[in-house]
Amino acid sequence: MNRHDSAGRRGEGRVEGIEERTFTALPPSHGTGFAQTWWGRAWLTALEDGAMDGEQVKAGRRLARAGSVGAVTVRPGRVTAVVRGRDRTPHRADVLLDTLSDAQWDRFLDLTVERAAHMAALLDREMPPHLVEDADAAGVHLLPGLGDLEAECDCGAWDHCGHTAAVCYQVARLLDQDPFVLLLLRGRAERVLLDNLQARSAAAPAAVDRAEGVDAAEAYAAGDILPALPAAPVLPPEPGVPPALDTDTPPPPGVEPAALEFLAAQAAAGAYRLLAQALREQPGRGAEAEPLSIGQDAVRLAAGVGDGRPDAQQLAAVTVRLASGSGRSREQLASAVRAWRHGGPAALAVFEEERAVEGDALARARAALAAAWEDDERPVLRARANRWTVVGEACQLRLGPDGRWWPYRKESGRWMPAGDSAHDPATALATARADGE
Repeated sequence: MNRHDSAGRRGEGRVEGIEERTFTALPPSHGTGFAQTWWGRAWLTALEDGAMDGEQVKAGRRLARAGSVGAVTVRPGRVTAVVRGRDRTPHRADVLLDTLSDAQWDRFLDLTVERAAHMAALLDREMPPHLVEDADAAGVHLLPGLGDLEAECDCGAWDHCGHTAAVCYQVARLLDQDPFVLLLLRGRAERVLLDNLQARSAAAPAAVDRAEGVDAAEAYAAGDILPALPAAPVLPPEPGVPPALDTDTPPPPGVEPAALEFLAAQAAAGAYRLLAQALREQPGRGAEAEPLSIGQDAVRLAAGVGDGRPDAQQLAAVTVRLASGSGRSREQLASAVRAWRHGGPAALAVFEEERAVEGDALARARAALAAAWEDDERPVLRARANRWTVVGEACQLRLGPDGRWWPYRKESGRWMPAGDSAHDPATALATARADGE
């Protein structure tokens, strides 16, 4: 007994009100798969996993690809075609599938009219995976499963032979074009089904349909019937180059072509970095970065100004706009960019924010300073908040929230970042001193 209701029938005879459809012979298929849709592939999976002899399935695929399958007739529970074997002998081949009972069709109709998106997809000749999943959960199995496709052929084979397998491959091509072929096999012709849906929809109370799209639970539930994700793309050698916007057509008011070109280049570079990171990391690893504030993002963008852009006038216009938008002067923006290039958001925060160091953090900082030098080498430091200034020198150490030390040096009366951070304060101070040599 198959998993379908015992009321389902193999297609001997006709179900009242059901028509049959005959499709002309399809041309040979060269270099392409037999199923492009997920429901077409599910049909072939039922054949390939359920057939006892894999060599016969391969033979059927070769016959179908060679165009040896004649016109295909589809009616409830049965598909029939004449297939010419390798010796050109014609054989009548039938593939049988249980039809659904009236009770199962009632449940299917109820599920379909519950959501307008289901009906819209069917009218577009698509089989929505969430409808199939909902129907399966209600005991209405639209797609065939393991062992559901039975075979009859006048060649005398007791299981799928090359002739019946060839018919299945041709049916997969028909299903790609029209999922109503499957519904006819299950017992309802397109016109009858649509009339039933229209009548049931008109009788049902008005309901607000859910937003377009598939919710997370439905997408997860459909994971076993949807096609596998494509392979990861190959990382290109470098980011793409945006098109030039320097044309004879004047830009609309308020639009700066140089700024748009710059943003496009930055977006391409950012996408390139994200792709490179995703291809390096293992699935499930890596943490999302904290979102940047407007001020931080302006500095990030300014740090990329000049990359591959030779027009100094256009670059200056972009820099002025970024400085204005972030509430900085051009000099302040340049200093912030310098900090950013040493360590991104963390380095920028140490540069612009004076933060109190208290409790355990202060105790660890003092211990690190005490252990960093021998007594006769230890510099004299004056502390204020997270900043330790070397007395008598134009050098300073700044402590970040993560316990790392940042080297700073005074230039033209302003403290400026002198290098990357270090775990050891002595290493950071050596960097600050080397920067001034």
